[in-house]
Amino acid sequence: MDRPGIYSLTENDGASDLAIAAADMAICDVVDDLDGLIAVSLQARFAYGSGGTKVTVYVQTSLDQGASWIDIACVTFTTASGNKALNLSGLTPKTTAATPTDGAMTDDTALDGILGDRLRCKVVSTGTYAGSSSLAVRAACR
Repeated sequence: MDRPGIYSLTENDGASDLAIAAADMAICDVVDDLDGLIAVSLQARFAYGSGGTKVTVYVQTSLDQGASWIDIACVTFTTASGNKALNLSGLTPKTTAATPTDGAMTDDTALDGILGDRLRCKVVSTGTYAGSSSLAVRAACR
């Protein structure tokens, strides 16, 4: 792999934590040059302020250099601070074809066995969050 290490997947414009306020959909910066990625441990941490309804985090990969994106993990948070972690392996055999989704994976699930050369987060929030609500997603790439 070109760049093993720990990366922020919620980075936007230099800030590593994504502010969650009005209902919105955010596409965070792409972490690329991960050719040969065989495993990734993910941690999503939501700091709840007040208000809001739901925050859905789609961790995505691409197998075609970013032309299309595939959900590989979906974690959700509502009206409480939380911390969730997953580990995915690119070495897990996929013997049944998976139908890729882009921002449509079922809440709190993952698709193991498919890792491309780049990662990103798509974050969808509903309701109006206040009080400095924020989200941080980190990926430990191996």
